[in-house]
Amino acid sequence: MAADNDFVKEITKKSVDFSAWYVDVVRKAELADYSPMKGMMVIRPYGYEIWELLRDPLDRMFKESGHRNAYFPLFIPESFLKKEAEHVKGFAPEVAWVTSGGGEVLEERLAVRPTSEAIICSMYAKWVKSWRDLPLLYNQWANVVRWEKVTRLFLRTTEFLWQEGHTVHATAEEAEEETLRMLGTYRKLAEEYLAIPVVTGRKSDSEKFAGAVRTYAIEMLMPDGKALQAGTSHNLGQNFAKAFNIRYESKEQKLEYAWQTSWGSTTRLVGALVMTHGDDSGLILPPRVAPIQAVIVPISAGNWKETVLPQAQKIFSDLKAAGIRVFLDDRDAYTPGWKYADWEMRGVPVRIEIGPKDIDKQQVVLVSRLDRKKSFVPWGTLRAELPRLLDQIQVDLYDKAKAFRDENTRDAGSYAELQEIMAGRRGFVRCGWCGGVDCEARVKADMAATIRVILDTPETGLGKCSVCGKEASHTVLFAKSY
Repeated sequence: MAADNDFVKEITKKSVDFSAWYVDVVRKAELADYSPMKGMMVIRPYGYEIWELLRDPLDRMFKESGHRNAYFPLFIPESFLKKEAEHVKGFAPEVAWVTSGGGEVLEERLAVRPTSEAIICSMYAKWVKSWRDLPLLYNQWANVVRWEKVTRLFLRTTEFLWQEGHTVHATAEEAEEETLRMLGTYRKLAEEYLAIPVVTGRKSDSEKFAGAVRTYAIEMLMPDGKALQAGTSHNLGQNFAKAFNIRYESKEQKLEYAWQTSWGSTTRLVGALVMTHGDDSGLILPPRVAPIQAVIVPISAGNWKETVLPQAQKIFSDLKAAGIRVFLDDRDAYTPGWKYADWEMRGVPVRIEIGPKDIDKQQVVLVSRLDRKKSFVPWGTLRAELPRLLDQIQVDLYDKAKAFRDENTRDAGSYAELQEIMAGRRGFVRCGWCGGVDCEARVKADMAATIRVILDTPETGLGKCSVCGKEASHTVLFAKSY
């Protein structure tokens, strides 16, 4: 058995090699592993439990706003995918094709779902007939396949899990309202559950979803200074409605094309959690999405099974009854120190230690995973104190991430300043932008940075384009990204 300190040393230090650290933590914490198929991952139970804990509140928010879940086929006929030209052009390089089935060559190739606009719109054309049918608010939880050249566990894989909402509306105003409402839903999930602050805004035309009129996104800033797109919401206008003939009879008895939206988030959010909050010892999970919120570690000294363990079991039952996700680690094959390192690596927010001396004092020791501070809590008040500590950790994680984001969001009034920031600490760079595609392309070519969002509220003092020096029409955030 490895010594307690060696256990943690097996994780690459975050400050030394961020990419290696990330992979070490994902695999060692048993969130996911590589599969025999290149670019595809196996999500292990602990990782899937985190996905469920962020999926379930998101699903609840969808339903509270009137959306219903449905399921559509994994395979999409090639002719369907080709109906919206811009859409098929945008996804063509990533599509996987099925050409035979049951031992026979197919008459028409089938795309393995890269996204579902085409197959869903073909059904909406059948279902939408009258203004009385609208709005149609559906969501799908599914897997998708995009043949990626470079992959990384959770962040970019050939197959991943996601949800995709697809809605139909009678007016352009309703579609835009829906697009922004769902963007707000993603923001709420990120900030209130994942404890990750986000920036929201519209994508530039070169970065928007293929086939959309407008795309909005939530963007996160990771500790290595790169941005992570963590959720998108698209106003599709009437592009797909016209391609798939989705029309309805209005109240005025006129045949009108419908207005549509689509929006999605993925298992990439699990990767965002790892990168944002983790440290050299492993994961640090926000309590709201932690599969285990508190682990009880009885100190195995002397006749601990007769003295300490019964009280630990009583505390476990009491906390579980209170609705806390708690685990009792009564394994006797490992030392307490090894268990501490193990659970710290897995990111459990609070460790509850109880030993012979604590039995005499009728107390437990609470240890926060965030800062390792200890507090001594009497048995009688533990049921009240532990939830308070969990809530505080949730808040502190968000505040810490926000402080990092704010400290690493800087203004660049010139191209030289933009280059200097991108060559150094990176992060979000707030700039004026003239709206020219040439200026946007120049930054991408020179610095491998893109416009992450056009800000909702333009800032003052950035009246010139930081690339060409002309009058700015927008304020944008540039960043390198995953």
